[in-house]
Amino acid sequence: MPPPTLGALADDEVTGGGVEADFQAWLAQFRAEELVKGVSPAALDATLGGLHYSPRVVELDRAQPDDSGRAAVFADYLAKRVEPVRIGRGRAVRDAVAPLLAANEGATGVPGTIVLGIWGMESSYGAAMGSFDVPRSLATLAFDGRRRALFSGELDATVRIVERGLIPRARLTGSWAGAMGQPQFLPSSYLKYARDGDGDGRVDIWESRADIALSVATFLQATGWQRGQGWGFAVALPPGFDRERVRDLVLPTTCVRVLSKHSRWISVREWRALGLATAGPWPADDTLATLVEPDGPGGTAYLTLGNYRVLLAYNCSNFYALSVALLGDALR
Repeated sequence: MPPPTLGALADDEVTGGGVEADFQAWLAQFRAEELVKGVSPAALDATLGGLHYSPRVVELDRAQPDDSGRAAVFADYLAKRVEPVRIGRGRAVRDAVAPLLAANEGATGVPGTIVLGIWGMESSYGAAMGSFDVPRSLATLAFDGRRRALFSGELDATVRIVERGLIPRARLTGSWAGAMGQPQFLPSSYLKYARDGDGDGRVDIWESRADIALSVATFLQATGWQRGQGWGFAVALPPGFDRERVRDLVLPTTCVRVLSKHSRWISVREWRALGLATAGPWPADDTLATLVEPDGPGGTAYLTLGNYRVLLAYNCSNFYALSVALLGDALR
């Protein structure tokens, strides 16, 4: 497949009129600010040259579940992601790179099953990486302004990737939100965490399975994954369980909407005393865990450990983190 035209989307849509003029003015201002930071004109020209505003990207951003008003049910979400095709692809990748996963776990402490869970959730092992032009998407989202600081920073990281010669400009394709490659790293994450796992001197998160596996493990290790600790497990609550007894009275300051659905931290010993049950073995009695019911009282329930918060650092969504964990469990 040939590389996309600079700034092109899969449907090659372009808008005109006042919005496009305003976008070009914003882009010129961004370029001027980058020059002040010391970024080379050549890198800016290579990255930003020929970009156009993308109404399609803004449309997709507005259609996110948190903004669309659609009710979401975890069982429906899970059924579309931890399903036979994805599990089959995961088993094939697991078998092909088992020695790499084991070596990475030895070095980082991150289990290969968790790496596979991230990998599968992000791109179904490379089947769905996106064909949007990353600089165009990021510039559009930054100009749109809802999360200007985030996307301006990611556009800056993209320019620096090009300036350092890390990835050819034509290779910078990914999701509509600017996430790249099989692990769907944003450009800033690529700069911080992407690693050369096959020793060829390049970091290719589009095609190199060794680079992908080590990059995901490095991200999780750097964001706090604890060696030897799992992510959590499903539990059954006793009839009449009093959730007020375990409600967290300390409001979260990050990932607020998601963590507000978690209980306070309580030891496994206390959870057992409250009547919770699980099908598998319990961790040590002094292990701290929080209760999360992704669909609220009456639905599925999980006790999550500290490593679950690391999965939320990859994507701040209980649906996402639980699906990663459960996909990984399915690939043991």
